[in-house]
Amino acid sequence: MSYIAITMRTGAEQSDLLVAQLSLLGYEGFEEQTDALVAYIPEADFDEALLKETLAPHGVSYTKETILPENWNAVWESNFEPVQVDDFCGIRADFHRPFDPQPAYEIVITPKMSFGTGHHATTSSMIKLMESLVFSGKRIFDFGTGTGILAILAEMMGAAVVDAIDYDEWAVNNTIENIAANNMKKIKIWQADNLDAITEKYDILLANINCNILLQFMGDMRRLLQPGGILLLSGILPSDEVQITESAVSQGFVKEKKIEKNNWLAMQFVAV
Repeated sequence: MSYIAITMRTGAEQSDLLVAQLSLLGYEGFEEQTDALVAYIPEADFDEALLKETLAPHGVSYTKETILPENWNAVWESNFEPVQVDDFCGIRADFHRPFDPQPAYEIVITPKMSFGTGHHATTSSMIKLMESLVFSGKRIFDFGTGTGILAILAEMMGAAVVDAIDYDEWAVNNTIENIAANNMKKIKIWQADNLDAITEKYDILLANINCNILLQFMGDMRRLLQPGGILLLSGILPSDEVQITESAVSQGFVKEKKIEKNNWLAMQFVAV
């Protein structure tokens, strides 16, 4: 499957808003550079007229490039830099040197077409919330796993069971590769675009997706959690906080805390 890469010259605040808007149009991956934002979408889903309509109010120009699957590694390898969340978790590619000093957990990934390198605020804030929780012996579900970063970190933190799904075949295959690269043994990953077939109960559910998907599946996420289970959500703009909170409360959750970074929220709820 080929992808379209859209490169836009933007500032940091503009980039955050564009990521949110383009996510709703089907753009699956984003790369934030010093003065630019690169967004990726499957070629079959690309609508240039809709892109122009979205960018027009922002006065943002763009360039377009078609990326064939076999060229993807060259694209991300040329731009991907190691990232570290405090002294807790470091994320790097296999061609980077290990961190020195080493954080508590070090994850090696090859992101390919999947979202989740740790660079974006949505992922790093989820990692920050995970740092304060006990994963040892717990049952974990990762909804929309992307590169598998959060699932891998959960196993590294001692989880007894880690189940993960993603609707995208690229993401599932990528997660399988990253599981192997990090010598993980407990993660099960499969492809699905809903939670209908899942009947297990979990202690912690991770969902770093987007507001619309979180709202759509809030009831299912509550169904999958044990009473007292923890729900971590990310991919939320501050303007969506009230809507997400009201939906969660209506399904039997209580909000415990939130983290805001670069105009993105990550939120923690407990199932009652």
